[in-house]
Amino acid sequence: MKHALHTVGMFVLFFLVSPVKAESLRCSQGSAYEGDSRVSVLYKCGQPALKDTFCDPVYFPGTLQPVPSPFAQSVVPCLPVELWVYDRGQGNLIATVRFRGGVVQSISYGRQPQ
Repeated sequence: MKHALHTVGMFVLFFLVSPVKAESLRCSQGSAYEGDSRVSVLYKCGQPALKDTFCDPVYFPGTLQPVPSPFAQSVVPCLPVELWVYDRGQGNLIATVRFRGGVVQSISYGRQPQ
């Protein structure tokens, strides 16, 4: 019995501290979904509280491109990734919208992205 309660407690704790994946984000002008464009999300949800942009490397066999020295030995192709964080107010979880290639790849609720 103790083992079962311990297992259930760990399961609940895991879900309380980890972000939750979602398929949509409800906003004032409608809902944003996976597959929506940045313009669509911006129209529906407004400006995010925080934006971060980085380049996510894409590795395909044989795609390293030579670059003349002294710059580098090779260049790895990448796709732009943007994280938009929406603070939905007190009592609501923070929503993080991840764009890859200009399209919503995922929406998650919970802790801020790291």
